[in-house]
Amino acid sequence: MKTKMNTNLLSRCSLALALALTVWSPLPSQAAEPVEGKMKMDGKMGKSCQAMMDQKQKMVADMKAQDAKLAEQVAQMNSAPADKKLGLTSAIVTHMVEQQTAMHARKAKMDDEMMKHMMQHMQMNKDSMSQCPMMKRMKDMSEKSGDAPKEQK
Repeated sequence: MKTKMNTNLLSRCSLALALALTVWSPLPSQAAEPVEGKMKMDGKMGKSCQAMMDQKQKMVADMKAQDAKLAEQVAQMNSAPADKKLGLTSAIVTHMVEQQTAMHARKAKMDDEMMKHMMQHMQMNKDSMSQCPMMKRMKDMSEKSGDAPKEQK
């Protein structure tokens, strides 16, 4: 079971890396503006891009809320009398395991949706992915952190 999960994770990471390299690889010089009507991110694909970004933002907000609740539980445990600490610790650990299990499932689902989303861009045309607001945001974040390939800096 664990080997299957590791293999699945490895294949997903490999696919994500391949797609990221495709996006970030230098392209031959092209017109700065796409041909009129050829490449616009409005319509169905633009809505899909926005939905993916909204979904990710919701997940981040949910994680922050979970962290705050855990911090509250830990503070409660730390201030509890010694005879109550074991029960509170057990409740916290159980809660953390439930959160982690749910988050792994949610992330796996989002990874699948992200791969489908990127494949839709790739099927549209070669410029579609670079016009995706989500991919632009990832590129900007990467450049700010200094992790972007040298061609992009």
